[in-house]
Amino acid sequence: MKAIQFKQFGGPEVLERVELEKPTPNGREVLIEVYASAVNYADTARREGQYVVKTYLPYIPGAEVAGIVVEIGENVTTVKPGERVVTMIESGGYAEFAISDERSIIILPDELDFKIAAALPVQGLSAYHILKTMGMLKPGETVLIHAAAGGVGTLAVQLAKIFGAKKVIATASTEEKLKLAKQMGADVLINYTEEGWEEKVLEATDGKGVDVALEMAGGDVFYKTLKCLAYFGRLIIYGVASGQQSKFYPSSLMEKNQSVIGFFLPPLLRRTELIKDSLEELFTYVANGKLQITIGEVFPLSEAANVHTILQARKTVGKVILDPKN
Repeated sequence: MKAIQFKQFGGPEVLERVELEKPTPNGREVLIEVYASAVNYADTARREGQYVVKTYLPYIPGAEVAGIVVEIGENVTTVKPGERVVTMIESGGYAEFAISDERSIIILPDELDFKIAAALPVQGLSAYHILKTMGMLKPGETVLIHAAAGGVGTLAVQLAKIFGAKKVIATASTEEKLKLAKQMGADVLINYTEEGWEEKVLEATDGKGVDVALEMAGGDVFYKTLKCLAYFGRLIIYGVASGQQSKFYPSSLMEKNQSVIGFFLPPLLRRTELIKDSLEELFTYVANGKLQITIGEVFPLSEAANVHTILQARKTVGKVILDPKN
């Protein structure tokens, strides 16, 4: 089978197209013929050796795949060959075939496109649990969402509204991206590349600040976002895209009873009941038209290195998909 692999850490150029043996499923494993594999920032962090957990070489990136079950292990009871599925895996998504544990698989309805399905799990579950589980968003509250035109951002804007947010303030780096955030339902649009964006956030809340803030850049953005929090406000960190770690004095949170909360999806995956229920809820929102999945571009599997380049240059809008069939 064709696959994209790296044998050393580095830039996009370390991604190589290789020919490997098609894997064989054992036990509760399922072999999936991949029709769509989603690309995430975590894939670039893996490639650079900067991921939160250790990456063992050689490594095939790709955590979200959708396709058709072609073979099952001897102990599989819930999935059968021929079924259309989506799953989350530790590695192996940038390939024509991928192995998944049956407990991580969701069976897809016939009407749901593979590319839409592959675009949802990581960022959909992240947006869902950042807002609901970690941010404890309540109806009537105000939410600040950075990078609102990105994969997590576009979903978080919509889910915040579904969960009852009174006002969603979206930030992005260009007018095109802000326009997309508005289409997703954002109420206030702010370009965070302009000086004083944090003052605009406060103005939009009549000086009160926001109840929930989603932050994934780190560095200066973290400090300015902290200034935007209301009394009892919750700031959820789910990434450090700038590469700049932020330091602050925890006692500074006491004045307004504020919280800074970290979110990382892999530990949440151990709570299988949370994942299955929330993912099925997300697919229901998609089916009834409440949740729109934004697919930016679809690239052939062979262009994975180029995809990593434009992703890290922040030139993408919405979710980027690799197509092993192209």
